[in-house]
Amino acid sequence: MAEVFVVGSINQDFVLKVERRPDPGETVTDAVLSTHHGGKGANQAAAAARLGGSVVMLGRVGDDEFGEPQLSNLREWGVDTSLVERLAGWKTGSAFITVTPDGENAITVAPGANRGLTNEDIEAAADTIAVAEVLVAQMEVSPETVRRAAEVAARRRTRVLVNLAPPFEVGRDFLEKPDPLVVNEHEAAFLLGEKVEGTDAALSAASRLLELGSRSAVVTLGASGAVFADRKSSGRLPAPEAQVVDTTGAGDAFVGALAVRLARGDSLEEAVAYAVRAGAAAVAKEGAQGSLPTPEAVEAL
Repeated sequence: MAEVFVVGSINQDFVLKVERRPDPGETVTDAVLSTHHGGKGANQAAAAARLGGSVVMLGRVGDDEFGEPQLSNLREWGVDTSLVERLAGWKTGSAFITVTPDGENAITVAPGANRGLTNEDIEAAADTIAVAEVLVAQMEVSPETVRRAAEVAARRRTRVLVNLAPPFEVGRDFLEKPDPLVVNEHEAAFLLGEKVEGTDAALSAASRLLELGSRSAVVTLGASGAVFADRKSSGRLPAPEAQVVDTTGAGDAFVGALAVRLARGDSLEEAVAYAVRAGAAAVAKEGAQGSLPTPEAVEAL
């Protein structure tokens, strides 16, 4: 029985380290290219497994040269990939990431086989979802598939954690399922229709996300940590200082850590406090999965 069931994307990442991003119509040279295993779903599954969680992943890759290496990599992390299939005629999802010297990133994704995951696949996995403690989903697969996964989990009394990234328009019926809904400032602003900037605004936004239907909400703030709100309490959890090399995997490390701790019975506040440290530990190395922290690295912060 898995503690964490992840429904999500699996991507081949192409990372360009650049001095600065080009303006429209401009060419910037002297970039340094590296390749990594990625996709928000795969990253979060690997993060949870890296932190000792028992993890099953449901996803899709293509039958190209990237598909099997992605599956082998997840298995090396300790993720159960028995529900991940290679789709004939599809390309494995790809992400193109530029990273500037300050560690900030910009990402463009070609979904590929991730969009081949269907509602029928979710229903076929319903019994496995039912015995997990927490279902984790993001928005790099079809939003309708995420919606079905949340419905199946809620029906089977499995806790639902949705990382609404990238953001999509969703109705109250969808927002009533997550416990918690996890967003960053930009995603919170998208949902609320107004700017969210700074800790005070994020804390207010988390409470207002409850008014939209969510059972609980977490707003991540990068180097400033995160805020949370549920029906009983709210608060801010600051992040420890960290040497920033690459922020690409920090959000996924946060979600994976949050899922594991919730699966083990932590309160939302306790789980967010742990996840904040995991996110901080992840910025110290390059790559989304190469930077995922061990339990020892998290406890050291």
